[in-house]
Amino acid sequence: MLTHSHPKLPMRNKAITKDFYCNLLGFEVFGSADFESYLMLQKDEIQLHFFEFSNLNPLENYGQVYIRTKNIEDIYNLFMANNVAIHPSGQLEIKPWEQKEFSLLDPDHNLLTFGESVF
Repeated sequence: MLTHSHPKLPMRNKAITKDFYCNLLGFEVFGSADFESYLMLQKDEIQLHFFEFSNLNPLENYGQVYIRTKNIEDIYNLFMANNVAIHPSGQLEIKPWEQKEFSLLDPDHNLLTFGESVF
């Protein structure tokens, strides 16, 4: 039986990644261990893990995560208030597949898409 998924995404700089996710998106550090090249973050029921990839070219990074949510407009407005840049092709809208979605890129160009069912 599968119970949870914790995506592992590349990061070039742990401090920059932690700052972006914690101070702009509202995540918190998960766990009590502080590993030099690894970062675990949590917001509500979502965990994201990051591994150091210092030579990552962000323009060649295809890391992506789809996060299902409730109250997507509240989350979107919080991110807007924190001056989080929304992906140019990822504005908040209802998609043909009946999800209200928006997307953003983190500092390493990992694509985060947030979606809520319109039903």
